[in-house]
Amino acid sequence: MGRQLLINDLDKPGIQTLEGYKACGGYTALDKALKMKPEEIVEEVKKSGLRGRGGAGFPTGMKWSFIAKPPGVPRYLVCNADESEPGTFKDRFLMEKKPHILIEGMIISSFALGANVSYIYIRGEMMYVFHILEKAIQEAYDAGLLGKNIMGSGFDHDLYVHCGAGAYICGEETALIESLEGKRGNPRIKPPFPAVKGVWDCPTVVNNVETIAAVVPITTMGGDEYAKIGIGKSTGTKLISASGHINKPGVYEIELGVPVEEFIYSDKYCGGIRNGKKMKAVVAGGSSVPVLPTDLILKTAKGEPRLMTYESLADGGFQTGTMLGSGGFIVMDEDTSIVKNLWNFTRFYHHESCGQCSPCREGTGWMEKILHKFLDGHASMSDIDLLWDIQGKIEGKTICPLGEAAAWPVAAAIRHFRSEFEEYVKSGKNMKDVKHYYRLNNLETA
Repeated sequence: MGRQLLINDLDKPGIQTLEGYKACGGYTALDKALKMKPEEIVEEVKKSGLRGRGGAGFPTGMKWSFIAKPPGVPRYLVCNADESEPGTFKDRFLMEKKPHILIEGMIISSFALGANVSYIYIRGEMMYVFHILEKAIQEAYDAGLLGKNIMGSGFDHDLYVHCGAGAYICGEETALIESLEGKRGNPRIKPPFPAVKGVWDCPTVVNNVETIAAVVPITTMGGDEYAKIGIGKSTGTKLISASGHINKPGVYEIELGVPVEEFIYSDKYCGGIRNGKKMKAVVAGGSSVPVLPTDLILKTAKGEPRLMTYESLADGGFQTGTMLGSGGFIVMDEDTSIVKNLWNFTRFYHHESCGQCSPCREGTGWMEKILHKFLDGHASMSDIDLLWDIQGKIEGKTICPLGEAAAWPVAAAIRHFRSEFEEYVKSGKNMKDVKHYYRLNNLETA
């Protein structure tokens, strides 16, 4: 299955506990890190080529180097564990099964950044994971791995877990910071960026769960060795949340560079399409990235095999490509309705819009209503063009990326599956699809 650096040893007894984690080599990376200079750790992360695993894919070491260091002003590290992208569940899996790798990564990263306090901001619905983290953190305090003078290094560090209230918008780093401060989770206008003015107007770095956990093996093996895993600028391993119409859904840790076709059809990973069906489309990086039909997800527009890397999946731009994103890999079989799936995504983004920006607030609701018309059986051909026009007026015109997250799925669905929208118009598909949905969810029929 390839090399595993994060979810290895999950079969070892007690891996969730401090004792079990240490028996598998846990906290040896921290011991090594505390004997290094903070800037040396940052340099190793730069050498590793580690990119943000939460979706954006920005080089982590470079992001760390941006943090301001005004004298006498505290710095903070915040872990974004508000995992709420539809199709993505790898962070909660890692925290549930191996919480100490995140805690160890938080301490090492905080030491590298000069932060004496850090926070794990976790999604409110994941209370069971919250309790797992709280227990693991207490174990770390009791063992002298948190608190004063960690391992006799002179480094003091306190780590807290903060529960959000279940808002998707708080996955955006500045909205998360607002919520952490006790305010409504609205994204901030940037600049200033969090590296200059973050939590309580102090320099702050916000990283994803998987990103911070990856600092542990990077510290252990060194940045150069980590960079040998993967291909080109897509180095290391990546956790993928695989779901949809596949035989083996779950969380997989892949070496970046695995062919998409192998990932979908190999028994090592997804095991092919269930019930012997044909594949129709794939959302490769969570609901916010463009959906691609079978021919484009398996091969680039140049006819080359599509790889599980940042560059290969993006090859061709949004005309023929997509994004690795957060690794939420959703596979759809030949019976899937792209229109119904898009309506479900659009409903989500309409519901989760914070309402701060007019294009997003009004546009997401408008797109949901139009898509409902298709399922209701009274859409017209002009509605397809109207949808295209609306998404274009949202993209790039909002404070945060939720606007793009709502617009890109609509654009890609029309770009690659316009004929399906036209079929809904021509056949006048009736209300049974929508009524069935409402009946299943005990809702009143619209």
